[in-house]
This record gives sequence, structure tokens and C-alpha cells, in this order.
Amino acid sequence: MGEETSVNGASVKASECEVKQDDGEIHEAESSLREGLSLNYEEARALLGRLEYHRGNIEAALRVFDGIDLQAAIHRLQSSLSDKLSPRKSRHRGELQHSASQHAARLVLEAIYLKARSLQKLGRASEAAIECKSVLDAAEKMFRHGIPDVLVENKLQETVRKAVELLPELWKQAGQYQEALASYRRALLGHWNLEDECRVGIQKRFAVLLLYGGVEAGPPCLAAQTDGSFVPKNNLEEAILLLMILLKKWYLGQIQWDPSLMDHFTFALSQCSQTNILSRHIEEVLPGMYPRRDRWYTLSLCLCGAGHDEEALNLLRKVLHKHENPGDLRALLLAAKICSKDCLLASEGIYYSQNVIANGQRAEKHLSSLGLQFLGICMGMKAKSALSAQERCRLQAEAISSLEAAVILDQHNSELIFDLGLQYAEECNTNAAIRCAKTFIDATGGAMLKGWRLLSLLLSAQQRYLEAEVVTDAALDETSKWEQGPLLRIKAKIKVAESLPMDAVDTYCFLLALVQAQRKSFSSFKSSTQIEYVNEFEVWQDLACLYSSLSLWKDVEACLAKAMALKPYSASTLHSKGSMQEARSETQAALSSYSSALFLDPDHVASKVSLGALLWRSGSKPLAIARSFLSDALRLEPANRQAWYYLGMVHKEDGRR
Repeated sequence: MGEETSVNGASVKASECEVKQDDGEIHEAESSLREGLSLNYEEARALLGRLEYHRGNIEAALRVFDGIDLQAAIHRLQSSLSDKLSPRKSRHRGELQHSASQHAARLVLEAIYLKARSLQKLGRASEAAIECKSVLDAAEKMFRHGIPDVLVENKLQETVRKAVELLPELWKQAGQYQEALASYRRALLGHWNLEDECRVGIQKRFAVLLLYGGVEAGPPCLAAQTDGSFVPKNNLEEAILLLMILLKKWYLGQIQWDPSLMDHFTFALSQCSQTNILSRHIEEVLPGMYPRRDRWYTLSLCLCGAGHDEEALNLLRKVLHKHENPGDLRALLLAAKICSKDCLLASEGIYYSQNVIANGQRAEKHLSSLGLQFLGICMGMKAKSALSAQERCRLQAEAISSLEAAVILDQHNSELIFDLGLQYAEECNTNAAIRCAKTFIDATGGAMLKGWRLLSLLLSAQQRYLEAEVVTDAALDETSKWEQGPLLRIKAKIKVAESLPMDAVDTYCFLLALVQAQRKSFSSFKSSTQIEYVNEFEVWQDLACLYSSLSLWKDVEACLAKAMALKPYSASTLHSKGSMQEARSETQAALSSYSSALFLDPDHVASKVSLGALLWRSGSKPLAIARSFLSDALRLEPANRQAWYYLGMVHKEDGRR
């Protein structure tokens, strides 16, 4: 039996209209179809081309499709579809006419869609996209108020849906990503009467292109937005908006669970440091979607990224419980990293790091290197809270030994070299620390600000102020304007050390202007999280100390007032106030300010040193009290020169030489 085609109630065998490679035979077959099925020129060629396409004769089908005049067909079909039934016409006759018009529209639009598919298969993506776009343009002209929900032929609706889905993919294949972005927006904002599954697929692919396409899209057209609706400013915001819409549909049970949605959402929010929002969405995921250990670990990552280290560590402790998975390397590494930031958690961090090293030896050197790195950092942190000098020296030596072993295992890890330099600096081995800082700068190409800062501070510690200033100026030349804050603060301190107070004042004033400009300029959360801000409170504190050294008391009071407005209850502000009062010979007021500072922060080293020194000078209290404050300050900060000096003077006054 030959293949049979039916249109408008008539039928003809496909064998009768077999299309050959010769154009003359195409016209002959076309005439046969027109006579047999009562079709016009465009409809006959559309049907003929479809037959060739489905037989796999792509080039022959393309030659047939090329003869279709789409604009003429649109004009004819548009007037046919827009005609309203006349009162004199029967309802049955009107329905037949409407159905025939939709059949004709479907044939022509399907032909152009298949032409686009043919061009795509031949590798002509740009031409295919233009043809596919013409299908949507034609549909918009024929259905000016959008495709209605009813009275539309299923096959016509299916053709339009396929064209809506295909167009962005064709633009992507052609490398024209801006056109692809515009096509995705057109698909989502147009009235195409798409099914939910189709719309979800388009939204997901659009979000993926926005996140990973590498092309910045302009903001959507405001004309397409309703009043009060959110308008995304960049790719990231638009992708997050799309993914939140999809996740909401899942929460409401409108779509099936797709784990990749949460993966893309995680990436997007991590890019803009909004992991606290991500943690809330992960908590909303129903039980059973993720294994509970994976959920705890992911939540701990989110909380750690948002700065909630204590909550993150509590979740990791649950993951690492003996009844769960105590050997989870990911959880062990993250727990060790969190513990390495706090002296009180250093011992726990050492335990986690040692487990990483033990388990990492069976896995790969990289994990062992990371374990040694965190072990060294935790040892260094524990050394800061050591009760004796002997224990502190032992812990510092073990810290350096662990970091050096880590560098041997992973010589290309620049972060390891930086941490080793910091540990050398803690041990007052400034020459070795400078070598590490220079190596870090070379390894990163000078792109990391912290390397320049460390080198400048180390040179200042050796009183090589001119070299430190040269390094700071070189770093300022290498960094953008918005990232210069920390370097400007270092430069101001170098000016103070060089006995150039007015130059330091000028630098601080420029720094304050930069801080205020940053606060006004960055309204987008994406941009602001990528900049390391200088704490304005600390700048006012520095200025107050500088003016105090110049005995400019009115300026000191003004700076302290600014600082207190930013942070009313601060030990450092009260310490600066006490220093001013002490310089003005207001001894009792200074004692009160220092005591209040220690009440707010019992471990504030500067206040302990100043209070011990003041008690030694006044001679009104037993020297044992002054010695207690100074010894406690040295326990917290063993390298504090002032504390050592005043403790020596107290011992001298007490007759201990």
C-alpha cells in the first residue's frame, strides 16, 4: 500500500507525487497535488516538501520549500482567520471555513519550520534561525492578540511551540548569543499559549545561558513589565529570578523535581555571596530529596559563606558523628578551616586536620597537603593562647613544620606559601616571611591584594619605610580604584612612622572620601560583595590617634564622635578617649575609660597595656596590679613591644633587675 495524504477531505497517494531531483518534475508533482487536493500554490509546495523531509531527502525538501512565498500566504491566511461569521452564513459553514483556514496556516507554518530544520541539518544555523523567526512573526500577524486557548488546531499549536523552542537554540548554534537571549525573552513574554512543561524547559535553558554563556545581556524591555514588577539589572539577577520561579513551581507541585535546578541556583547565589538565601531554599526542600548528610554539609557551606561559622560547625559535627560519617573528607576539611579562624577552636581543628591527613594518604597528595595546611594554621592559632612561652614556641615550630611539609606536597599552591609567610611573621622571622610574600606575589602575578599588603607590613616591621612605601605605591598602581582602601590605610600608617603626620592626614582624608564613594556607588549586591571594604570606623579611630599625637584635642573629639556614631559601644573608642584624657592629665577619667573598655572587651590588649602603664606612672596602686595587666596583655599578644617595655619598668620599680 502506498502512503496516502489527506487534506480538506480529499486524499492522494504519495507515490503519485513522488518528488525527483529535477525542478520540472517538482512542478509536475505540485500540479498533481493542487488538482488532487484542491490546494493553492503555497499549500501544495508545503505538503510536497514535508513528504520529502520525512523521507530524509533534506536537500530536495529545501528546494521545494524555497518556492513558498510566506508573505503572500500570511496575507491570505490573516484575512481568512480574522473574518467573522456573517449572520447570513450558517454556523456549520463558518466552522468549516475556520477549520480550513487553520489547516492552511498549519501547512504553511510547518513548511517554514521544516525548512529551518533542514537548514540546521545542513549546518546553516544562521539561515535556519531567520526562517524559524519568520514562523513566529507570521504567527503573531495571524493571531494579533495571541494564540487563544481554544479553537486552535493542535498541530498548528504544536508547530508554533516547536518554533518557539527551536529559535534560541539556532541562534546559539550560530554563535549569536544576543539574538538567543532576545529569543528566550520573546518566548517567555509572548502569548504563545505554551504548555507548562515547554515553558519550564525554556526558562531553564535561558537561565543556563545567562549563567554560563559568557555574554552580558541588557536589561529586559520595560514596556513588557507590569507596574511594580522587579526588573533584573544583569545576567545574574535575571538567572536567579528565573530559577526562583522554577523552584516555586516545584514547591507548589506544578513540576517534577529536577536536582539540576538547585545546582544552578547554588552556583548563581554563590557568585553573588548570597549563601544565606540559598540556605533557606535548601531547608525548604522536602526530606528525601537529599541524603541528610549531604543536606547538612551543603547547609554548612552556605552558613560558612554567610559568616555564620558557629552554626556551620554544629552541622558539620553532626555529619562527623561516629554514627554518621566520621571519615567524610569534605566535612573534615571544612570543619578544620572554620576552626582555624578561632583560638578557642584550634584544638578541635587540629583533631580534624589530623583525620584529613590520615584519610588523605589513602586518597591523594592534594588532600594531605590541605590537611597539613589547616593543621599548621590551627597550631599557630593555638600558640596564641598558650599559657607558657615554652608551649608557644613548640606550637609555632610545629605549625611551621606542617606548613613546610604541605608546600613540599603542593608546591604550586600560592595560598600555602602565603600562610607560611604569615606564620613566619608570627614567629618574628621577617626575612623568611618577606621571601614568602615575594614568592606569593610572583605566583599570583601581583593580582592578589593581600600579598602586597603583607610585604609592605613586613618591610615596615623592619623599619624599611621607604621600601614599604615603594611597594605600597606599586600595589596602588596594580589595583583598581575601589580596591585601594586597605593599601591607602597602610600608606597613611607608614607616613606616621616616617614622622610625616600631615601627609598621613591627607591620605586618611582621601581614604574617607573613597569609603563614602563606595557606599554610595554600589547598589548592586553582586558588585559590593566583590570589593574589600575599609572599615570607616577604624579610619576615624586612626585619625583620632594621629590628632592625639599632635595634641589637636578638638579634632580628636570630632573624630571620636564620628567613630562612636558608627559604633557606640567599642573598646577601641574608649581606649582612644582614655589616651586623650591621659595626655591632658585627666588621670581619673583616663582610668575610668580604660576600665570601661576592658568591661566591654576583657581581652582588649591596648587597654590592658595603657591601664598597666598608667598605674605604674601614678604610683597610687600596688605595682602587682600593673604587672598583672601587662602580663595578661603579653599572654594575648606576645610580640607587643609596649607591654614588654612597661613590664620591664614595673620590675625595675619593684626592685627586680
